[in-house]
Amino acid sequence: MYDLAEAFPAVRRVRLPITRDQAMLLIVAFNMLILGVDIFLAHSISGTIVPREWIPIVFGPVAALLLVLAGFLANRNRDLASLIATLTLLASILIGLLGAYFHLVRAALPAAPWGQKLSIDLLVWAPPVVGPLMFIVVGILGISAAWIEDPPDSGTLVVFRGARLHLPYSKTRAYFYIVGMAALATVFTSVYDHARTGFENPYLWIPTIVGIFATVAGVALGAIRQPSRSDLHTYVAAMALMLVVGALGFLLHIESNIPSDGTFVIERFIRGAPFLAPLLFCNVGLLGFIALLDPVEQR
Repeated sequence: MYDLAEAFPAVRRVRLPITRDQAMLLIVAFNMLILGVDIFLAHSISGTIVPREWIPIVFGPVAALLLVLAGFLANRNRDLASLIATLTLLASILIGLLGAYFHLVRAALPAAPWGQKLSIDLLVWAPPVVGPLMFIVVGILGISAAWIEDPPDSGTLVVFRGARLHLPYSKTRAYFYIVGMAALATVFTSVYDHARTGFENPYLWIPTIVGIFATVAGVALGAIRQPSRSDLHTYVAAMALMLVVGALGFLLHIESNIPSDGTFVIERFIRGAPFLAPLLFCNVGLLGFIALLDPVEQR
């Protein structure tokens, strides 16, 4: 019995039209598209987007199209589909690393003494260093989904042309670890954004607490070989809270960008509270629930 059915036995009667890995690849493709849109809005704050800042903006939708193409090819030529998806997702990881480096360089004071080049204040007000790391998380998640695990929950992945890669733990546990790391990256992003307000509103601590809870729940479940039903219920509660906090944050950020007279000003959405940022919590919660689905995948 797979984890979601273990937590809620009634789920066994539900039959989904797609497998867990297919659902993961779909959400990864959607993530790529949204990352491109979100980065376009973030880079528009300066008023001028320099050439290298267009790289993640263009890559997001292109990567989404390539992953959808790989999905269409999967039934006819799984090796080619996996190769396209893997190369696309490796490029995503590379872009994430480069983006984090460029953001870190922007935060540093090049003329300052070595011990004073970086500070907490500089990191808070600079471009978010952890923001590009979502490309890395999504890339690792997508590569995991692109390769079939045969037999299920064995930790043995069938990669290009039948070659096998043996992992120290199952793909399901790997998903839980990745969800935990995604939750941690989301917490850092939230803390950096809210630190600019000085956390004057105590309610701003809620996403931080929920994100830490989701991080611990994801990593802990990945570390447990045979989780109990109570373990799974705790994890489900954490993912459900991520969905709720993300949806509420999305609405509150939109509300803060609309003035009291109700006029819609696009500039406020570009330079004000990042209205797409709270949806990262929903994203992690959704990924967390997908990780609980049946690991059986048709070759």
